[in-house]
Amino acid sequence: MANLDEPLRKVLGDKTAKVLEKGLDLHTVGDLLHHYPRRYAHRGELTPLSGLQDGEHVTVMAEVVKVQGRTISRSPGYVLEITVTDGTGRLKLSFFGRKGSYRPEKDLSPGTRGLFAGKISTYVPRSGQVQRQLTHPQYKVVAEKTAEQAAQEWADEIIPIYPSTKGLDIEAISKSVGTVLDGLELPADPMPASLLRRRGLIGLREAYEGIHRPKSWDELGRAKARLKWDEAFVVQVALAQRRRAAGALPATPRPPRPSGLLADFDARLPFELTDGQRAVGAEIAADLAREHPMHRLLQGDVGAGKTIVALRGMLQVVDGGGQAALLAPTEVLAQQHHRSITGMLGELARAGQLDGAENATRVALLTGSLGAKARKEAMLDAASGAAGIVVGTHALLQESVQFADLGLVVVDEQHRFGVEQRDALREKTAGGRPHVLVMTATPIPRTVAMTVFGDLETSVLGQLPAGRSQIQTVVVPPEKPAFLARTWERIKEEAGQGRQIYIVCPRIGEQEGDEGDAYGGEEDRRSPLGIMELLPKLEELLAGLRIGVLHGKLPPDEKDAVMRRFTDRELDVLLATTVIEVGVDVPNATVMVIMDADRFGVSQLHQLRGRVGRGSLHGLCLLVTDAEPGSKARERLDAVASTTDGFELSRLDLEQRREGDVLGAAQAGRTSSLRLLTLQRDEDVIRDAREEATALVETDPDLADHPGLAAELASLLDEERADFLEKG
Repeated sequence: MANLDEPLRKVLGDKTAKVLEKGLDLHTVGDLLHHYPRRYAHRGELTPLSGLQDGEHVTVMAEVVKVQGRTISRSPGYVLEITVTDGTGRLKLSFFGRKGSYRPEKDLSPGTRGLFAGKISTYVPRSGQVQRQLTHPQYKVVAEKTAEQAAQEWADEIIPIYPSTKGLDIEAISKSVGTVLDGLELPADPMPASLLRRRGLIGLREAYEGIHRPKSWDELGRAKARLKWDEAFVVQVALAQRRRAAGALPATPRPPRPSGLLADFDARLPFELTDGQRAVGAEIAADLAREHPMHRLLQGDVGAGKTIVALRGMLQVVDGGGQAALLAPTEVLAQQHHRSITGMLGELARAGQLDGAENATRVALLTGSLGAKARKEAMLDAASGAAGIVVGTHALLQESVQFADLGLVVVDEQHRFGVEQRDALREKTAGGRPHVLVMTATPIPRTVAMTVFGDLETSVLGQLPAGRSQIQTVVVPPEKPAFLARTWERIKEEAGQGRQIYIVCPRIGEQEGDEGDAYGGEEDRRSPLGIMELLPKLEELLAGLRIGVLHGKLPPDEKDAVMRRFTDRELDVLLATTVIEVGVDVPNATVMVIMDADRFGVSQLHQLRGRVGRGSLHGLCLLVTDAEPGSKARERLDAVASTTDGFELSRLDLEQRREGDVLGAAQAGRTSSLRLLTLQRDEDVIRDAREEATALVETDPDLADHPGLAAELASLLDEERADFLEKG
């Protein structure tokens, strides 16, 4: 008998265990049992051989009709060819190697039925007729019984298809799982019996049997329901404990003051706040007044007015005797925030100056490119408390930067910062912890996951301020070359009316890597377009227009000079990389052309198009792509073109990239603690699990009465994940 912690070598032997460890990172019985089938097949679900496409990864059920070996001139000198059919067409299975060394030759005699998996390819033999084949396919023989049994099993048998690895095919993995299940000894079920009854869930042993050896689709459904619940519930217990601990953490309350900087700022505003800005402002104000740290996500489409909402929160903290830090991902954005905040505050930002208001503060700027004198002055203002607001880049995270009383951390565009970086700034406070406000137009997948799990308070700005225009987004696809020709004409028309245009490329030139977080590696494609490659073509296509170039490797003063010329309308076209993704505010810019748009992530595309339509003029975003219709890349672009809802786009991102590990640092789902649970389909399970977990942790915070559950949590939440969750 074996328990879940038993090493696989003791159950399966060294040879099989080594392959499972090397190829699939499976070490214990529990690891193998949680290596769930990626899908299931049965004999009524055959993929018709007549409809197979070249390059498809397929699993087919077919019968062997011919087995033939022949010598070939190239190495290894012999090929075993097995022809199979399903009645709709024929397919050749090719195994290259040494004569007489084949297991397929022994297993797959004519008349044998089997399951065959691999990638379809085509070849042209001497006969000249194109043939389809699978080279070295994985296979599973499906034994025939009596006619009566065969007829029944043909309709009913469910065949698990496992993620496999070199040296261990689907059948071998299935046999290994069967061996483990036959000798499995489980401890008491970690889930409380009353909870299982209340939720109508089966036992754990039954669930493992049902997911690996289901006798019916209903049994499989019950098994998945139980195992999904376990994933959701254990995560929710961890988050409930975290919320309970966070509720005990101290933070200095900063309640609103009837008179002060915030009141003066509101009185001077030259426009009315939107209803959404007022409502979200009230939520943030209430959080800041509490004795426990705020942890809130402020999501709003580009141009929805997030910055002014955050600024009002910062002023409330300054009124309460504290400081606020605004962390921006780039120098361009940090400088933009500094200019806009000081501009909006006017005399309220000029403390100590002759024209400063009586109750004014200072707004300091701290970036990596500051000169020694300016840097020293900014650091002194932060450390002494003279600067109520400090705006900066990663430079704020350095140990040498200190604050007198940091009360609020505002993180702009969270997808540009890791958890560790955000936490480094949060630790720069003496008593308690600062409040944290994260702003984004499109939340990263992990954040969407945390909002679904209920562990992040969320405020949404869905209403654009008066005067902001809508942005139309159009895909410029390869099957419509006239669209691309029209793109260049449209640019000249806009420039002719005195308007300005952005053209964005994924990288600088042939020798540089991508500057975007592009979805590379989807297919073997040409290198993404660089701005230095496109520039000479644009000088021909857009002859007579004034074109400026901007990228991340330019010295800071050159970047500033180019942006200043574009802002002052001395340039018609700005050819740039993603350095303009956030923070660039030129109301006269009306068109954004994104070349090789499929090389960018959803968040980046949404951010980039937000650079146009920032004034009263309508914006147009053109997504130029080589992606073919029906491809995943094209689906992304079509989705971006169809909506400006940041959360909707983030859910698409989540669907295509997975949510990352909710409890760990894997941002792309590569080592996720969630194997069956998906946020798109299982929100109701997650919600119910949160309700049950919160109630259980209230009555038994340390899980003293639930040792099995405590053990499950300990195995899931190792030291690294626990630390990550604490900082999350």
